[in-house]
Amino acid sequence: MADLGEWVRVDSEGARPLFDQLRTQIIEGVRDGRLPPGTRLPTVRELAHQLGMAVNTVARAYRELEAAGMLETRGRFGTFVARVDPADVAMATAANAYAMTAKSLGVGKADALRYVETAFD
Repeated sequence: MADLGEWVRVDSEGARPLFDQLRTQIIEGVRDGRLPPGTRLPTVRELAHQLGMAVNTVARAYRELEAAGMLETRGRFGTFVARVDPADVAMATAANAYAMTAKSLGVGKADALRYVETAFD
């Protein structure tokens, strides 16, 4: 089981709500490999105790992550990091659609990438 208490830090004085701080840090942990797919997370009560947070705050973060496809709850077995990052699927789908559109318009790879870079600026 992952020990989120080792690296998750929430700031009760911060501008963002605590559940959002927790949610964001779990997403970062998934994306940077600290929480690989299939990792079992602490129960809501365990994590709330570790972080000194209200149970409902942790529960909300878990619910939102589950709704987004980042976490899976397997009944009494617990909550786990999902096998597939939904961002990977969504971004691959969007990238393929974009590439197909660019090709159909006769836009080359370099120009298509320039459009994406401009969109990020």
